[in-house]
Order: sequence, then C-alpha cells, then structure tokens
Amino acid sequence: MISATVLLFLIMDPLGNLPIFMSVLKYLEPKRRRIIVIREMLIALFLMLVFLFSGEHILSFLSLRTETVSISGGIILFLIAIKMIFPSQEGNNTSLLEGEEPFLVPLAIPLVAGPSILAALMLLSQQYPQQINYIVLSLLVAWVLSVIILMLSNVFLLLLGSKGVSALERLMGLLLVMISIQMFLDGTRAYLCT
Repeated sequence: MISATVLLFLIMDPLGNLPIFMSVLKYLEPKRRRIIVIREMLIALFLMLVFLFSGEHILSFLSLRTETVSISGGIILFLIAIKMIFPSQEGNNTSLLEGEEPFLVPLAIPLVAGPSILAALMLLSQQYPQQINYIVLSLLVAWVLSVIILMLSNVFLLLLGSKGVSALERLMGLLLVMISIQMFLDGTRAYLCT
C-alpha cells in the first residue's frame, strides 16, 4: 500500500504542479483560488476512481493485455520523469486572462488526472484485483496529500523558493524514472514468460 501511495503521489506531482497552479490562478482572490483548487481536485479524483474501478473492463473492451499497459505505462512515466528532471522553458505560459477561471482543463486534466496516472490505476486494478480497497486507500492518501500541498502553495513557494521547488521536482522525477523502468521491466518479463 505504501509503494502504491508513493507511486500515485509521484505521478500526481503536486510539487511540480505548484508553479503551474499558481500561474493559472494568479489573477483570482485567495478565497476563490482555494475553491477552484478543491473543485478541480474533486473532478480529478472522480475521474481517477472511474478508471480504477472500470480499468479491467476498459482493458478487455480494447483487447489489451496487462503486460501492454505495464510496458506503455512505464514508457509514459519515463517520458514524464525526463520532463520533470529536464524541464523546458517554452510552453509554461498557462496563465488565464484576468477574471477567467479554469474548469476541468488544465488543472484537473491533464495536470492531476493525466494519462500516466490513469494508466497506472488501470494497471494496479488489473494486477491486484483482490486488493482494490488498499488501492483506493492509497489513491485517497496520495490525493489528500496533493490537495494539502496545492492548498498551501503560497507557503511552499515562500519556504522553498522557485529553486527549491525546481530541485524537489527533479528529485521526484528521478524517483519516477526508477519506478517507470521497473514497470517496463515487469511488463516485459511477464510478456516473455507467457
């Protein structure tokens, strides 16, 4: 359960999303900002739970094997981790115009409930169908930690500074690289053994 929680927390990447959330919400009042963060996180949680519980049915409908999801999920996580370790300067201007509020995109999807976490949830539900309660608990713990970090975004940015947040994001990216390679190797081994 702890490893699933850490995996889901790393994929949600609340520390890496801090600057983006702050940029998107910078023109809004602090009270309205908190409401929007909670709303977007609830939408993301709902979507993640849908994929967790219907992941097996989605796989069977698409005629996909667990190994395929594991290998492709590992590749996706690896690419995301590389972007976390080596962030590009272009494409970070995601702020909205003054008075505009984000809805669903880009905060809930793809920043929190992106393709990598949806693939990971489908994979977990497929690999551990008897332990779905632990996976739900892991998801909820990772989600609550992400909500707390995003709600305290001003505090984190003040304490860590932009360089501290960047260093933390790169450290999380390094951990995610190792997890993604393990997912890829597990999927490859399972595929070769069948």
